[in-house]
Amino acid sequence: MDPVADYLTIIRNAIKANHRIVNVPASNLKREITRVLHDQGYIQNYKFEETGPQGNIKIALKYNPETKQSAIRHLERISKPGLRKYTHTDNLPRVLNGLGIAIMSTSKGVMTSKQAREEHIGGEVLCYVY
Repeated sequence: MDPVADYLTIIRNAIKANHRIVNVPASNLKREITRVLHDQGYIQNYKFEETGPQGNIKIALKYNPETKQSAIRHLERISKPGLRKYTHTDNLPRVLNGLGIAIMSTSKGVMTSKQAREEHIGGEVLCYVY
């Protein structure tokens, strides 16, 4: 059971099916990943819905109006429950030579590897997005 991998798979499948809006079961980590994706411009908007004990995240996916291609081309889970991937400040990943982002869980919260580099902290590499 890997909730973050399930979250990424739901988004990946929605993009392949050209859905505009996708609902994902919420958790604190998923909320933070969604916030980072929105701040970096990979999703159009998001809304947290408090329904039931867990709640949902309603995500509006972003597409190019002319070519109908998604802003997210690739989502890849890096750190898995069976093999966690941690990195030090000196070895923070660069995705597509800076064109993509690596989302990390650090002691100061969930952020991109670029933000972690600026704050000189390492952490767990959750996923790559480009």
